[in-house]
Amino acid sequence: MPGKVARVTTLRLRPEDPADEGPVARVLAAAFARPDVATPPPEVTLVDELRRGDAWIPELSMVAEYGGEVVGYALLTRVRVRTDGDSYPALALGPVAVAPHRQRVGHGTAVVQAALDAGTELGERLVVVLGDPAFYRRFGFGPADRLGLTSPWSGLGEPWQALVLPPSTSDEPGPPTGEVLFPAPWSKV
Repeated sequence: MPGKVARVTTLRLRPEDPADEGPVARVLAAAFARPDVATPPPEVTLVDELRRGDAWIPELSMVAEYGGEVVGYALLTRVRVRTDGDSYPALALGPVAVAPHRQRVGHGTAVVQAALDAGTELGERLVVVLGDPAFYRRFGFGPADRLGLTSPWSGLGEPWQALVLPPSTSDEPGPPTGEVLFPAPWSKV
């Protein structure tokens, strides 16, 4: 009698497509649900508004799919760093979310790394995030103030972090320093 063949389910990481908007919203709503916050959580609205603006970079909106279900999400969008009257492009990471039933199995780490890898492939140099230092440290994030970066969240200390992505050429200048300017939807979070 032949034995049963084990079905292997793998995590698939890919850019979001239009059919993923509903599943992404559900993952965000479940991951950020709090009894003291209105439904949907502000992170759902943030992503919807970012999708409609100039900060949106479709290749950097990443989903983690497991067994055909969207279970994780990481978003990188355009921000600017203002230095001496000029501004330079950078990225903001967030929101990052994993469906509660798939947390603590590596999906969050995988989808964030996929987004950062995609940003590196596009030639991006600098990513900022506001989040748990213990989680983001594994990717190389450190205090943003050490890189001379300020934002409305600078006063929060350790959660305000930055990561310099590898340069595409050895003669590329270092990352900019200055005030990080976020698109308007971020002011509502």
